[in-house]
Amino acid sequence: QVQLVESGGGLVQAGGSLRLSCAASGGTFSSYAMGWFRQAPGKERELVASITASAGSRYYANFVKGRFTISRDNTKNTMYLQMNSLNPEDTAVYYCAARPGRHFEYWGQGTQVTVSS
Repeated sequence: QVQLVESGGGLVQAGGSLRLSCAASGGTFSSYAMGWFRQAPGKERELVASITASAGSRYYANFVKGRFTISRDNTKNTMYLQMNSLNPEDTAVYYCAARPGRHFEYWGQGTQVTVSS
């Protein structure tokens, strides 16, 4: 029903920046809360940031506050994650997710972010 495709991952040096994008199709993007998750090797998937449907409220995990910014453009059916001051601990596969109601139900395939020291 809902398809999500992440892009923008890659290899950067510590202190660098990346901008991830999540393109949505097959649903009503503007009605869904959205979120970015990440999963590093040997660790569980964790919520990085989330944003409400109209972008009126944003949440950030403590480990990215002050460094990452989540945003969305409902006219383009796209969500973004601007990542600054990256460190090696940010290395993970980053996933886009959509929450039509109470749970994040739809997931993208992920994009790899690797930060070298």
